[in-house]
Amino acid sequence: MKKSVAACKECFDVLETPLGIVYLVFRSSVLTRITFDRPRGIVFKSGGPAAVVKKELTEYFNEGRKDFSCETSFVEGSEFERQVWNTLKEVPYGETMTYKWLADRIGRPRAFRAVGNALGKNPIPIIFPCHRIIESDGSLGGYSSGTDIKRRLIEIEYYSRQSGKTTPVNSTV
Repeated sequence: MKKSVAACKECFDVLETPLGIVYLVFRSSVLTRITFDRPRGIVFKSGGPAAVVKKELTEYFNEGRKDFSCETSFVEGSEFERQVWNTLKEVPYGETMTYKWLADRIGRPRAFRAVGNALGKNPIPIIFPCHRIIESDGSLGGYSSGTDIKRRLIEIEYYSRQSGKTTPVNSTV
């Protein structure tokens, strides 16, 4: 039996970005994943809750939006991974911190490798900005969607910040 789009529990929408197509995955009306790979086994559904996320991400890419108000949820991940992902919100827009800084921040100073592994599993990148975490020597480190995308996200934030073209924190544009 074919699943009705209106009744689907998990759906996705797409957004064209300067980095290519981004897929936004929702459970009910809550964003649960952002990916550069087309989701499999999930129904495409345009509009609805995706409108807010698409608006905010478009503002991020075009106007330097610094924070997001869209509802998100981690439907996977260990307690440690979720702690790492939530702590990413403390890294200021346009700045980078190290894996060691993040490990220290969560009270696990020797867990910087585990932090890196958790970041590689971050299901909601950009909104939970794992691209802002780099190696202690200043090199990029890894990124689940590739280091080119990580570098480009860092550059987008850097140049947006340099130009003064940023949407204020807690903006409800």
